[in-house]
Amino acid sequence: MYFKGLYHLFYQYNPKGAVWGNIVWAHSVSTDLINWKPLNHAIYPSKPFDQFGCWSGSATILPGNKPVILYTGIIDGNQTQVQNYAIPANYSDPYLREWVKPDNNPIISAVIGVNRTAFRDPTTAWFNNGHWKIVVGGRRRERGMTHLYRSRDFVRWTKAQHPLHSKAGTGMWECPDFFPVSKTSPNGVETSMVGSDMKHVLKVSLDETRFEYYTIGSYDLNVDRYYPDDGFVDGRNGLRFDYGNFYASKTFFDSVKNRRILWGWSNESDTTNQDKEKGWAGIQTIPRKLWLDPSGKQLLQWPIEELEELREEKVEYNHQLLNIGDVIEITGITPAQADVEVSFSFESLNEAEEFDPKWSQWDAQELCKNMGSTKQGGLGPFGLLTLASRYLEEYTSVFFRVFKAQDKHVVLMCSDATSSSLDGSTYKPSLAGFVNVDLTKKMKLSLRTLIDHSVVESFGEGGKTCITSRVYPKLAVMDKAYLYAFNNGSTPVHIEDLNAWTLKKPMMMN
Repeated sequence: MYFKGLYHLFYQYNPKGAVWGNIVWAHSVSTDLINWKPLNHAIYPSKPFDQFGCWSGSATILPGNKPVILYTGIIDGNQTQVQNYAIPANYSDPYLREWVKPDNNPIISAVIGVNRTAFRDPTTAWFNNGHWKIVVGGRRRERGMTHLYRSRDFVRWTKAQHPLHSKAGTGMWECPDFFPVSKTSPNGVETSMVGSDMKHVLKVSLDETRFEYYTIGSYDLNVDRYYPDDGFVDGRNGLRFDYGNFYASKTFFDSVKNRRILWGWSNESDTTNQDKEKGWAGIQTIPRKLWLDPSGKQLLQWPIEELEELREEKVEYNHQLLNIGDVIEITGITPAQADVEVSFSFESLNEAEEFDPKWSQWDAQELCKNMGSTKQGGLGPFGLLTLASRYLEEYTSVFFRVFKAQDKHVVLMCSDATSSSLDGSTYKPSLAGFVNVDLTKKMKLSLRTLIDHSVVESFGEGGKTCITSRVYPKLAVMDKAYLYAFNNGSTPVHIEDLNAWTLKKPMMMN
């Protein structure tokens, strides 16, 4: 949230170890979302209503510029979950260093018929028809749902008869997020706004897949029900914010720049013992601006503009031809910590491989796994080899591959960690998503990739498809990391423009 000149980030943290457990709400502040100052923990187990844990939740700014936190407390060893609130001890302190948990907590407990061990992660509240409203993630047998609650005073809450939305067979819905987006502007919309020029987004994190999915639809505020638009699917076959290692995300409305910002958590892909050895686990991805694509069929995401403050040592490559098998080194930057923007073009779609109809039964990840960067294609694979060792014993490839379907072309985007490390104990998945783009209108594809030692965040075609990978090279570390562009398709590909920068370190102020 933004409060009195500062952005506040609250996050789940274990002060006693590198892996999950002993969870508190850690707290950091920033003036620009890039350079951060850690503060004392905002919330930690201290009361009967949260003595076994302080789990995820949200912040809401009430009238009078008064922040309030809603969070899930664990009250016993049976994982019984309740919803609590906390308020600042001193509203005049812009740092909000101290938080108070009033004694009238918990303010929401599971009623009969609600699974009290699957009842968590309250959202930021919105206000209409005289009531504040939130949803809490839940599950009834295998039906995932967002329980809806209403309140006039933000303390006494009443459960609605029906959930805001639910879907059978999807399992537990964690970390729900519900917010409006403009149909006509990339600017963000305050969470309580409604109108004919807006759509609503419901995002859920699926516990059973450890990915998260969203739909776009309409919110009927008269009956407090959300209805996904035609063509959108709840659950594992739906759209994702990110097709990689990205979970438990949360958005907020940034009133300073009128934008909605998305934060995601990227957990590790190495082993628990390795996490303990290095002393930490889990990162926040780079904050992203999020808005509705003009088609209305998906959301777009892009790294916040403040990230560009860290750019230095720019290099440019223009009109570079990549024939089949070509690999060229991108020099002049620090490849272990870089920001790379590249536009690829091609003169023909004729050599695109046939998209087998049976592949519709596969997800993109399986297709990427079976047709990686080293398997020659027609149009593609082409893209970048990031965090690469000098002689390509290790690399994480981020690439496109184009297929020809019956009535259109299908673009696959991959972030393939299969060859990312010589360490055989780490999880090295092929991650992928399809890119919704009409190549007959322009035979180009763009890619932006942020590289930061163990993380590769990639944004395809202006943020239509995003993939975050966690990788752990043994050779391609620090000044031994390299960056290459490549083409392994029979169709020549041009690097129209490639701009790359070293990213200097942000400030972590004590």
